[in-house]
Amino acid sequence: MSVAYYANYFIWFEVGRSEFFRSFGSSYRELEALGLFLPVIEANCEYRKPARYDDKLSILTRGRLVSPVRIRFDYEIKLSDKTVVTAVGRTVHAAVDGNGQPTRLPTKIQQVFK
Repeated sequence: MSVAYYANYFIWFEVGRSEFFRSFGSSYRELEALGLFLPVIEANCEYRKPARYDDKLSILTRGRLVSPVRIRFDYEIKLSDKTVVTAVGRTVHAAVDGNGQPTRLPTKIQQVFK
C-alpha cells in the first residue's frame, strides 16, 4: 500500500521519548543503571494521514507527571514540513524497580515533568 506500517508509530514514539530524556541531560540507559525502569502500561495511536515510505518525519513529544510513580507522554508525528499531522498518540509508563515493584520517580525526574 506504499504507506508506513502502523506499528512503526510506536517505535517512533519510543524515539521521541528517548530524545525527550536526552534534551534534559539524561537517558533511559542512565535511569536503568539507577535501577529505575519505565514499562509502558497504556498505549494509544490515532492515525490521521498516511506517512509514505521514505517520508521525513518530525516527532513532537511532551511529558507530564501523572503521579510520583507514573509518567504520560503525548506525541505528534508530522511530515518534515511540520504542517501535516500523520498521527497523534500517548503512552503511560509506571516507574518500577529491578524487581518490577512500583517505585517513586527520583525528584530530579519529577521536576522535569512538572
